[in-house]
Amino acid sequence: MGVFVFLPLVLPLTAWPIARLAEQHLHPRAATRLLTGVAAVMAVCSTLCLALVMVVGTAQLPGNPLPDGWSDPEVRAAVPYDEVVGKAAIPALFAVLVVCGRTWWRLARVRSRAHRALAGLRNTEVAVLPDGEPYAYALPGGGRRDRVVVTTGLLEVLEPAERRALFAHERAHLAARHHRFLLTVRLAAQANPFLRPLRTAVSYTTERWADEDAAQRVGSRRAVARAIGRAALVSRGASAATP
Repeated sequence: MGVFVFLPLVLPLTAWPIARLAEQHLHPRAATRLLTGVAAVMAVCSTLCLALVMVVGTAQLPGNPLPDGWSDPEVRAAVPYDEVVGKAAIPALFAVLVVCGRTWWRLARVRSRAHRALAGLRNTEVAVLPDGEPYAYALPGGGRRDRVVVTTGLLEVLEPAERRALFAHERAHLAARHHRFLLTVRLAAQANPFLRPLRTAVSYTTERWADEDAAQRVGSRRAVARAIGRAALVSRGASAATP
């Protein structure tokens, strides 16, 4: 097999052209699902490759509890420089597990803190914060706990039609569970840095997806474009929470 053993580790280099083609030729809904699926599969394959290389490369170390079959010469011959790459795979695999676990834990912590911060407000779909800084975001919580959070600072600069478009955009994020796609590609990019173009692409396609759904709901692409554009302009530099 030779160097082809390492193919799952370098195959994500194709992520950039895949992302470009999907962004340009697919509906944002289809592009989001396709790119997320590709990222997940490639990340799992590259992580499994690291694990197998580590197992085969360290099978000869004293005290290793692995079955004797893993140290068979034919198995080790399939991995070039098996001992070197096996030892190098140990910290790499450990780093992947630690970084992905830390990301998952931090995200759960941020969402929990955000929901606790909103506990004192009325239990409505839209939570309005008395804050002069203009920002808005979708806060997933699972079913009835999903909320759109917006500040008075942003509502003051938007016209009524633009407010409806903004709310429709944020609700589209929640309805389509965009946070799950974003988390998947984020973890995939941490498992294999070559997948970062897919993370960037999915961030873009989910926004386009939300724009399309919002435009259908309010019946005006112009209103959605104006609302999102004005919100982006006035919130530039604002420290918004993004669970």
